Amino acid sequence: MLAAAQRLRRSADFAAAIRGGRRVGRGTVVVHLLLEEPVQATTARAGFVVSKAVGNAVIRNEVKRRLRHLVRPVLGELPDGSMLVVRALPASAGASSATLGNDLVSAVAAARKPRRPR
Repeated sequence: MLAAAQRLRRSADFAAAIRGGRRVGRGTVVVHLLLEEPVQATTARAGFVVSKAVGNAVIRNEVKRRLRHLVRPVLGELPDGSMLVVRALPASAGASSATLGNDLVSAVAAARKPRRPR
């Protein structure tokens, strides 16, 4: 379980991370990472989007629990004030935890890389 200070709760926070953050997709997840300078001393926060396309309520809750467990160490490596939204794709329902973890870590690492100039 993530601590209350580490969770995104307001829809405005989700919208800000999705609109202003970098989007990177992998086989089972899509991450939106917004790296911000902290206004206050806030920790990195994460939120999850698991739609009905993933499965029924039991499957969706299982996927959320597995993702929350995998995101905890990733949040510790992100700078303070960052917001991470993890969107589960339908393939995440049947994926192993190792696959979910690899996709999550790979997507976050790619989102943290600086952009190449055009």
